[in-house]
Amino acid sequence: MCGECGYRAAYKSDLSRHMRTHTGEKPYKCDQCDYSAARKSSLDYHLAKHTGDKPYMCGECGYRTVHMYDLSKHMRAHTGEKPYKCDQCDYSAAQKSSLDYHLVKHTGEKPYMCGECGYRAAKKSDLSIHMRVHTGEKPYKCDQCGYSAAHKATQKSHLSEHMRTHTGEKPYKCDQCDYSAARKSSLDYHLATHTGDKPYMCGECGYRTVHMYDLSKHMRAHTGEKPYKCDQCDYSGFSPVCFVR
Repeated sequence: MCGECGYRAAYKSDLSRHMRTHTGEKPYKCDQCDYSAARKSSLDYHLAKHTGDKPYMCGECGYRTVHMYDLSKHMRAHTGEKPYKCDQCDYSAAQKSSLDYHLVKHTGEKPYMCGECGYRAAKKSDLSIHMRVHTGEKPYKCDQCGYSAAHKATQKSHLSEHMRTHTGEKPYKCDQCDYSAARKSSLDYHLATHTGDKPYMCGECGYRTVHMYDLSKHMRAHTGEKPYKCDQCDYSGFSPVCFVR
């Protein structure tokens, strides 16, 4: 039995491995970098980064991985197996991490807090992503220009949308004319030319517009706000166009 936490093991070797979680001992060293691990399996996993070896392959789609365990998890995408069940509703998941994330809906627990603004998250990874708002970190780079984004490229991410400036892809189609757009927001803006709908109205003068963003710009005419500053003199303007000559 572990004297630190009460963990019990059938074999002395298992207890020895467990004790490293308390002592911090990492006896397995990588001979190609300064990485070390408490378990040999962790070192084997790490070594694949150097060798590129991925011996386990999915027969359905060709996915390859370092560990049989990862292949087993991957196969659930094909079989539909969801072994992790919620004990409070009928939700089930293919991975335990997904179930843990779901359980927050029942418990409301959000243990990870941002020290800058008080934002709380259920997962450490969500907090890490949030912190980019404060740090300005943008780790996802475009390989065709200097553009970078804070979030990983997905269908709706900034980087995916940005890539369309290179590919010319315009997946959002108008069903009333041949107009198409790279962004859904652009299509929504265009559709107003057909519907005439302008839901955002100025309470001062009755000006109406399609987008909240345009109304915000318009309101500066009433408030006198001039957020755009010249970096060479004390001139300021209500819009970037004020600096175009």
